[in-house]
Amino acid sequence: MNFRIGLGLDVHRLEKGESLWLGGVLIPHEKGTLAHSDGDVLIHAICDALLGAMRLGDIGSHFPDNSAEFRNIDSKILLARTYELVKAKNYAIVNIDSVICAEKPRLRPYIISMEETLAKVLEIDPGQISIKATTTEKLGFEGREEGISAHAVVLLEASPGNRE
Repeated sequence: MNFRIGLGLDVHRLEKGESLWLGGVLIPHEKGTLAHSDGDVLIHAICDALLGAMRLGDIGSHFPDNSAEFRNIDSKILLARTYELVKAKNYAIVNIDSVICAEKPRLRPYIISMEETLAKVLEIDPGQISIKATTTEKLGFEGREEGISAHAVVLLEASPGNRE
């Protein structure tokens, strides 16, 4: 098998006074994610997509939210560790497609910075990462600004000569 596809989803509650980290970038906003780590839903969704593509479980099995080791951890560290697991199986990222669902703040001004930040952590070209942002037209928990979600799909390709 030369290709593997993974799907990831993450959701966090939004609370006043918390920080909002998305794609490894601190986004100025009155609300942020309530989480054990830094609550970066985009990175968490990408981690789950990478782990799913490799049949390695989910982010919670590798980085449990009841472990003091991961309390307030920078999610870029989790992403780097996750990608090490992918590389250990001799796979590489072809591309990542993702979407963040949030009513506010407007995220378009931060997308390029997020793509560049993620590309640096994953040792790939920013052109291999697509981040989109959408609202839910005031519907659901995202629309009521109670939470934020992110979805990610990854395509991985085996290195030449890879024998799983």
